[in-house]
This record gives sequence, C-alpha cells and structure tokens, in this order.
Amino acid sequence: MIGICNSARLDRNPLQRAGFAQAVLESSTPGAPSFFQEGMKDRDLQRADGSGRIVLGCSEQGTRIIDAFQKSPVRIMFPRVTGGPVEEAVLINTGGGIAGGDRLEYSVTALEGASIAVTAQAAEKVYRALDAPARIKTRLKVAERAKLSWLPQETILFNTARICRNTEIEASSGAEVLAVEWIVLGRSAYGEQMVNGQITDSWRVKKDGRLIWADSFHCVDETYPHLYKKALLSHCKAIATLVYFGHDLDDRLESIRSIAPSLECCCGATLVSGVMIVRFAAEAAFALRLALHRVLQQFRLDLGPGPFGVPKMWSC
Repeated sequence: MIGICNSARLDRNPLQRAGFAQAVLESSTPGAPSFFQEGMKDRDLQRADGSGRIVLGCSEQGTRIIDAFQKSPVRIMFPRVTGGPVEEAVLINTGGGIAGGDRLEYSVTALEGASIAVTAQAAEKVYRALDAPARIKTRLKVAERAKLSWLPQETILFNTARICRNTEIEASSGAEVLAVEWIVLGRSAYGEQMVNGQITDSWRVKKDGRLIWADSFHCVDETYPHLYKKALLSHCKAIATLVYFGHDLDDRLESIRSIAPSLECCCGATLVSGVMIVRFAAEAAFALRLALHRVLQQFRLDLGPGPFGVPKMWSC
C-alpha cells in the first residue's frame, strides 16, 4: 500500500558498464583488434539492469509525487518551476545506450486526478548484440480521472541490434492515456543500414483489467531481406505506433484523419475495441518527428490543458 508521504529511493551502486565501451561494438576498421574473444556471449560481459518507478497522485496544488524509485542506469528528473505542480517527468539512461543482454524496466502509475507527461532526455540507441536481446518493459497504470502521456524520444537501432520491448497499459474507465513508441532503423545521415538483428515490439492494453487490444511487431535475421519490399516498409526506415484511450474517440479519429494527408509520411488511424491506434512510417526520422509534432499539437488543440502535447525535451 502506498504511503501518504512523498518518498524517493536511490540505488547508489555504480554503473555496471561504461557507455563509451559500446563504440567498440560498432568498429568496422579492417584489421582493428577485436574487443571480444571467440565464442563470447552477452552474458559474459557486464550488462545494465536498471529500473525506474513513479507513482503520482492529486492534491489541491496539482499533481504530486507520491513515490519515486530509480536504479542505475535509470534516472528520473522532474523539471518544474519552484513550488509549482509536477507536469513532466524525464527519464535518463546514464549508461549511454543499450546493448544485448541489458534489462530496463519502467513503471508509471497515475492515481485518481493525477496528470503527467513522461518523456526521455534523448533518443535511445540500441547497439550491436552478440546473441541476446536487450529487454525493455514499460507498465503504465492510469486510474479514474487521471491523465497520462508516455512520449519517449525515438529508439535508434544499429545493425545487428537485438531488442525485445513490451509496453503494457492498464486503464480504468474515465482515464485518458496517450502513448507513443517509435523506432529508427539506422541513421540516414550516416548511410547506416540495418540488415540483420532482432526486433520484437509488443503492446498490451487493458481496460478495467480486461485485455482489449494486443499487437506485436517481430523481425529477425532472415526477414530483413524482405523488410524493405513494397508490401512491408518499402523505403521507410522510421516507424511509430500511437495509442490513445479516452473520451470522444470518434472525434479524435476524425481529427487525426483530417490532418493525415498533410503529413510528410504515411499515416493511418483506426479504432479497435475502444482504443484509437495510429501508425506512422517515414523514410527518415526527421520526417517522422515532424509528423508526431503535428499530431501531438492537434491533440493539445482538441483536448485543451493537460499532458497531451509536445514534450519540452523534444525541442532541446
């Protein structure tokens, strides 16, 4: 049971591995010395095992922090004006990226009447894996009359990266949730191509404890040669999924569909079991970012004050 007093606990263990060491993973210089021994696996190396948890409630002064926990390399910041209510939480990965075998868990709970936007300090980079995927798990719980937006920045995958990401949303009737996850397959400016690796990106949405929508995107080594065919991603290297659970879904759907033709990317929106799902696909990450900016601005216009706008960190 959550106590009524604010609390924050900090795991003071040092980082399990330095982010700069991951640069070695991307080395392609002929004749360069290998960092790894033959037959080495991800479990033979130091790997990150971090987590962050936030519980927020409502008071007369606005949203307040009830509980916060962080375990390295995850850090949580709450930028705000002194004395003002909490409006935004920023997640930081002090490890400098993610590699095969890493494990990160995030949990955000918005109790009745709370309102919070959660974002990330920067784009997350997933580096080469030897054999094991990095695992990222996100749990979002939103109570009656609470508002929560989950808006991390893009996840950039390097060639041979392996990632298994699960996003779970549990919402009560009367809650509002907006969640976005987006993936970039290599950096276009550097001419990077992702030709093998593993991507598993899963969503589960529950209303009052009942599963109402589930989705998974799965791509492994042998499917990459087919990934860029016209029937799949074609020339697109940046993809995103937006999930909205809340009020007036028909109006929200028509609003998004009205601006979709003006976006510089492919965009489609639909309703499934009381959840609005919006898909995006763009040839470059910048075009996808502009599209998400436009859509989030439209949410702010439609929904008014609250956490459903473009996070400040996206413009830093």
